[in-house]
Amino acid sequence: MTTYAPMNVTFDHGEGTWLWDTEGKQYLDALAGIAVCGLGHAHPAVAKAVSEQASKLIHTSNLYQIENQQQLADALCRLSGLDRVFFSNSGAEANEAAIKIARMYGNVNGVSSPSIIVMENSFHGRTLATLTATGNRNAQAGFEPLVQGFIRAPFNNIEAIENIAANSSNIVAVMVEPIQGEGGINVPDADYLVKLREICDQNNWLLILDEIQTGMARTGEWFAFQHTDIVPDIMTLAKSLGNGVPIGACVANEKAASVMKPGSHGSTFGGNPLACAAGLAVIDTIEKENLVEQANSNGNKLLDSLKKNLAGIDGVADIRGMGLMIGIALQRPCKELVTMALQDGLLISVQSDHVIRLLPPLNITDEQIQLISDKLATLVTGFLKQEAA
Repeated sequence: MTTYAPMNVTFDHGEGTWLWDTEGKQYLDALAGIAVCGLGHAHPAVAKAVSEQASKLIHTSNLYQIENQQQLADALCRLSGLDRVFFSNSGAEANEAAIKIARMYGNVNGVSSPSIIVMENSFHGRTLATLTATGNRNAQAGFEPLVQGFIRAPFNNIEAIENIAANSSNIVAVMVEPIQGEGGINVPDADYLVKLREICDQNNWLLILDEIQTGMARTGEWFAFQHTDIVPDIMTLAKSLGNGVPIGACVANEKAASVMKPGSHGSTFGGNPLACAAGLAVIDTIEKENLVEQANSNGNKLLDSLKKNLAGIDGVADIRGMGLMIGIALQRPCKELVTMALQDGLLISVQSDHVIRLLPPLNITDEQIQLISDKLATLVTGFLKQEAA
């Protein structure tokens, strides 16, 4: 089906931050499969774990105990401070699980028609419920009727949440990305999550954090909420959890998780031995190679270099981000920069028509950081001058 419009390139193999196409051309990957390959391509630890597990056991189903699944759940709970995990195959499925938990939580607590507050410009997936939760009208168009039970508020606006709280009696949760990725690398105020936590506590709501793009060290902490002192009730993960092997996780505290019973939810493939072996290898590698700290320092280096290279350039509105999740906002649409960068051997994306999004691997080198910055500075400067002319 023509659900994609792929670019005219096919990649044959990769190593670290580099990819090679079928014609032998080399590319610097500053997108990492859209924040999926946090360890880079063909990481030996992941390759070994997947190969060894595939030779032993790939699937049995959740009718039985799965050792890798339990070990990965233990690791995620240890790192997050949460209590229980439901494994799925994608971020959308992880968010579906979170939505179902919130609705069940509401019904258990006597809310017969529970609603969840979600944000403008958000992205939570493409299933019907997560599409409704997503704040992108273009993505929703044609799929009506959408799912009921969502109330939308502006991102990074606590007053709007307080107004909803004062005028609605059926709210059960707030669902939000700590940093909006698809929406254009929108970083909220430093106390935004703290205030959301306070409002949720005051109203007995669940705080659901979609960390599918921000999680697994992307922002310079294991999870973006750890830049604050709060802990969510539910956190969703996917993308770089398996470094390319499909896996999602809905991680929750006991208060939220306890409303789900056998038969409340399920997944045929979720948490299978192969996917969980990849997840365990990712966590082990991040810890052994100190990649949380590297993501923080490498992100600062890339941000500083971009600000230096693009300083004083007319048409550059903002350069923002956290860790290795960086956006360069221009004052005009710039989607054509994706193709221009590809031709120059650089992989990027553009969000919201005018924000260049960078999500390179956590273990990117200083040389590669400078190369990304230099290539982008040349591309952006040339593009803006061309447009101005």
